[in-house]
Amino acid sequence: MPRLLGVEIPAKKKVSYSLRYIYGIGPVRADQVVKEAALNPDMRAQDLSEEQLNKILQVITEHKWVVEGDLRRELAGNLKRLQAINCYRGVRHRKGLPVRGQRTSTNARTRKGPRRTVGVTKAAE
Repeated sequence: MPRLLGVEIPAKKKVSYSLRYIYGIGPVRADQVVKEAALNPDMRAQDLSEEQLNKILQVITEHKWVVEGDLRRELAGNLKRLQAINCYRGVRHRKGLPVRGQRTSTNARTRKGPRRTVGVTKAAE
């Protein structure tokens, strides 16, 4: 398995699909990298030479794209900042509720988790 930016990319898949396993690189950027690195789009990741891997890394650094650990750190920092300033979005993130104005009376089960019954329970006699 080829290793790029600390990520094992799948060897049997085409290069543009394998590059998507790197956090921060999606379909459009993957195709752009393949095109700029002058790679055959039908080539499999296992067939990449060291020179071609270096060319891919060069294209990514040339564009100054934030990927992998740096991107994860940046996103986590953004959420921490929102929570620290106690803005509405930060409070919603802290409580684990939907952030972007969705209704919560009936839906939002993904954010809120499974239902917890609240109310009167039958007394044991």
